[in-house]
Amino acid sequence: MQKIIKSIIVFLFIFVLLVFYNSLNRETNYSTDYLVGNKLTNINLKSFDDNKIYTSEDIQKSRYTLINFWASWCAPCRIEHPYLMQLSKEKNLKILGVNFKDKKINASKFLNELGNPYYYMAKDTTGKQSVNFGIYGIPESILIDNETIVLKKFVGPLNKQNLNDIKEIINSL
Repeated sequence: MQKIIKSIIVFLFIFVLLVFYNSLNRETNYSTDYLVGNKLTNINLKSFDDNKIYTSEDIQKSRYTLINFWASWCAPCRIEHPYLMQLSKEKNLKILGVNFKDKKINASKFLNELGNPYYYMAKDTTGKQSVNFGIYGIPESILIDNETIVLKKFVGPLNKQNLNDIKEIINSL
């Protein structure tokens, strides 16, 4: 009987060590690199102002679309906003702003104060739609072409380098 108990204890000890070892060797960072080069499917976003639904067909009308997830309560969103305003002047690019878990009055005030760079305005009041885009925090932006293929994903606020990268992509050809 003691031999069986010792065997069980040794087995459990080895099992715990293996589980611990495996967890130490796992990738802990959430990565959305798999999105780049793949097509976004089932785009279905509610309009910010009315009952319209934005779908892939709406986005495919533009050569390039930058989907920007933002909120009025997001401090880094204020930092990236001037870059979005610059990008809104580009002819080959439309910007789809997805207001994330925000109150409409606060979002409207934010845009009235800083300017509205968005060609399309959508809302995701619960955050559930954003998960379909691989969004796990804001601000985040996704640059897609007219076939809804992800060309580049930007995690965090856009900066000068991101602005130049986007301009280079959309003005190539």
